[in-house]
Amino acid sequence: MGFRCFNWLLVIAFVLSMGVQCELVGAHGRQQLLQSLEAADDGVCTAVASPQGYECQEYEVKTQDGSILTMHRIPQGGGGGSAGKRQPVMLQHGVLMDGLTWLPNPPQQSLAFVLADNGFDVWITHGRGTRLIGRGHGMSWPTTICLQTGQKLHYVGHSMGTLTALSAFSEGKLVDKIKSTTLLTPVAYLTYMITPIGIAAASAFSGEMLGALGVAEFDPKGWTVGIIFLKFVCAMPGVNCYDFMASFTGPNRCLNDATVDIYMKYELQPTSVRTLVHFSLSRRGVITKYDHGSSMANMAAYGQSSPPEYHMSNIPHHLPLLLSYGGVDMLSDVKDVQLLLNDLGNHDADKLVAQLVKEYAHLDFVMGVNTKQVVYDGIITFFNKHSRLAYK
Repeated sequence: MGFRCFNWLLVIAFVLSMGVQCELVGAHGRQQLLQSLEAADDGVCTAVASPQGYECQEYEVKTQDGSILTMHRIPQGGGGGSAGKRQPVMLQHGVLMDGLTWLPNPPQQSLAFVLADNGFDVWITHGRGTRLIGRGHGMSWPTTICLQTGQKLHYVGHSMGTLTALSAFSEGKLVDKIKSTTLLTPVAYLTYMITPIGIAAASAFSGEMLGALGVAEFDPKGWTVGIIFLKFVCAMPGVNCYDFMASFTGPNRCLNDATVDIYMKYELQPTSVRTLVHFSLSRRGVITKYDHGSSMANMAAYGQSSPPEYHMSNIPHHLPLLLSYGGVDMLSDVKDVQLLLNDLGNHDADKLVAQLVKEYAHLDFVMGVNTKQVVYDGIITFFNKHSRLAYK
């Protein structure tokens, strides 16, 4: 199909203004939030958490390579009172998003606020290249949170935030910092991904598109990079860029108009091209470290001609895992999640929970208006069960 100078956000705006299928709530409050985000430098504390009555703190962490990482902390619920010694929870978003993933709806529907109101100490992290962080590698965060709180933490990842954790755990990293892990729409494998735009994007970033970009950062809102990407992807057979969100994630059932406004205006964050290239390699049916593109480069990086594999079966069997995934998710397909569950076949039976939500697609898990009842209440029960483990 032809592409005639539409900005990517305008395409998505057209898409998301159609077909919202769940109850619409909180539009007036969400409009106020949009206005606050426009006026505020800090999109989590100043614009989102504090105006809704939640204490919010910002932390900066300097990594060994000099990168500065930013985290936001909601240490107690909206009712105030003494924070006490609450159990810490780390929330890690997916690719092309940032920490606002966890705060799109009113407090009773947004996971970060729901957890804070249920007695948890919530830490929101932001990935490489997003507007709230700068540059850096985010798996320094669990160590920092443990040092700050003196406790192990619960981890929640969405989409690519699940792959980040699973890769580390498979090498035995960070396991001593974690009490339990919740994986929302896990994407360890993308072999059966059926989203046309996702397949086209994976092809783009694993092939000639990388050379066409000629840049280290991919900014989906940027005029140059965004338009080059869209021209490339929208010209591919079977791709319908006029139905972008459904074509990419599957038919999300429970998003409301006000949440979509926030998503459209403040999500689709920049990330590194290398991250997208690495992500696209999950379609090969194996999970590996980054492929540097030549035997010589891989040999220099890893001491072998091909990138080493991550073996999900190596994840310690005693680590509590909760997987929640959608039946109509076109990005994290049910069959790919089953591949991951097969890898976890020897996991301790009382430490592995799998939940299939048949009517959910990819974004329903973080933006749905009924997700608290469908998913989040179960996460809290899971956390409470495993919060009794002593810190070692």
